[in-house]
Amino acid sequence: MAVVKADLEACQGYANCVVGAEDVFDIDDDGIVVLLRTTVADSERGRVEEAARSCPVSALVIEDD
Repeated sequence: MAVVKADLEACQGYANCVVGAEDVFDIDDDGIVVLLRTTVADSERGRVEEAARSCPVSALVIEDD
């Protein structure tokens, strides 16, 4: 399992992450990322890491459990 972490102070609401993994990321009414899940299975890790890397301000991190 991998752990998903978000830097809410860095997030600027670009929503690139939502496009890449809408089942893991969302954007709230204030334009800040919301983690719908904080863990992802190894089989999903590549897709979620790609979505996290698409963040222009590097507000998202995927780490080993």
